[in-house]
Amino acid sequence: MFAEPSARTAELLARLNAFFDQHIYPNEARHHQELHARRKQGTEWEPLSLIEELKPLARQAGLWNMFLPHSHRAPEGLNNLDYSPLCEVMGRVSWSGEVFNCSAPDTGNMETIERYGSEAQKDQWLEPLLRGDIRSAFLMTEPAVASSDATNIQCSIRREGDEYVINGTKWYSSGAGVSTCAIFIVMGKTDPDGPRHSQQSMVLVPRDTPGVTVLRPLSVFGYDDAPHGHMEVVLKDVRVPVANILLGEGRGFEIAQGRLGPGRIHHCMRSIGAAERALELMCDRLQNRIAFGKALSQQSVWAERIADSRCMIDQARLLTLNAAHRMDVAGNKAAKAEIAMIKVVAPNMSCKVVDWAIQAFGAAGVSQDTWLAEAYAHQRTVRIVDGPDEVHRNAIAKIELGKRAPAKQPA
Repeated sequence: MFAEPSARTAELLARLNAFFDQHIYPNEARHHQELHARRKQGTEWEPLSLIEELKPLARQAGLWNMFLPHSHRAPEGLNNLDYSPLCEVMGRVSWSGEVFNCSAPDTGNMETIERYGSEAQKDQWLEPLLRGDIRSAFLMTEPAVASSDATNIQCSIRREGDEYVINGTKWYSSGAGVSTCAIFIVMGKTDPDGPRHSQQSMVLVPRDTPGVTVLRPLSVFGYDDAPHGHMEVVLKDVRVPVANILLGEGRGFEIAQGRLGPGRIHHCMRSIGAAERALELMCDRLQNRIAFGKALSQQSVWAERIADSRCMIDQARLLTLNAAHRMDVAGNKAAKAEIAMIKVVAPNMSCKVVDWAIQAFGAAGVSQDTWLAEAYAHQRTVRIVDGPDEVHRNAIAKIELGKRAPAKQPA
C-alpha cells in the first residue's frame, strides 16, 4: 500500500537527497567545529552561521515548510503521508530540520497557532515563524510533577481584568535557549477546581515579557543541544493580554492532544531515518574490520543483527506510514491508536539499531568521532518526549480492551 511515494514526494525527495549530499553531510564537521568554537567564546546560544547560510539555499530549492498541511500561509505544506519520507531523511542529521524550517518544537508550535490561533495571533507570530525569522518554545513539562499526566500541570494562569498573570516553573523547554526564540506557548491552569480535562489553558507569552527568566540549560546525556537547548524557565507574575489565549479558557488539554499527534509522528519519522543511517554505518564498519581472522560481517551474531535491523526498520516504517495515512483521511483523533503504536515502536527500534551500531564500532561508537553517541542520546530521549512509552502502551491497551465487552462472571 505504501511501497512508493507520490509523484510530488518522489520529486521533493530527490531534491532533498541532493541537498543533503551537497550541503548537509559535507558540513557535519563544520557544524561541530562552529558549535565548539561558540562554546569557547560563550556565544553558543546564538544562531549558527552555517544554518543561517543554508536556509536561503533550502528556500531556493523549494524545500521549506513542507510539514504544514492545509494552510494558505504555507502552500508548500504536504499531508502527513507525503511528508513522512522527507522527514525521515532529516532524521539522519539531527540539526538538519532547521535548515528547511521543519524542526521541533517550531513545527508543532506553528501547527498549534495555525489550527487554534486567531488571525491576529497568526499575523503576529505564525508569519515570522514560517519565514524562519524567529524561533519558539513549548512550555508544558514541569519539574515538580509527573508531567506525563498533563492534568498534573501546576503552572497558574490567573485572570486579572484584561490580563492573565502567570506563575510557575517549566523545564526541558526545548528551543528556549536560542537568542532568536521570541515566543513561548505556555500550558497552565486557569480553573484548578474545574473538570479534570478542562482546567488547563494555553497562552502565548513573548519571551521578553517581564517576569520571564530562562534559568539554565538542561543536558541530555551530557549534550546541551545548543543553540536551541532544553531550558528551565521561571515565570513570575508574568502578565500578558487576555487576547493571547489560544482557543479559549479550559481548552488547553484539547490543544495539547491536537498538537502532540503531528509532533509524535514527526519524531517517529526522524527515528526511522536515524536507524537507517545507523544500519548503513554498521554494515560498512563490519565489512572493514577483521577479528579472529575474518570480517566482522562474517560472524554469525552480526548477520543476525543486520537482518533483525532491516526487519525492524521496515516494520516501523510501514506502521508509521499507516498512522500518517490514517491521520490524513480520518483526522488525528481517530488515529490515536496508530499514533500511540508508532510512538512506542519507532524510538525503541531506533535505540536498538543505534545500540548495535555502537557495539560494532566499539570504543569509537561512544566517542565524539562518530555520530552514533549523539544519535543514541536523541533516540533514547524520544522514548520520553511527547508521552513516555508507558503512557502510550496504556492507551493502546485501553483501546483494545474497549473493543471487547467484559466477560460475564459465572453466577
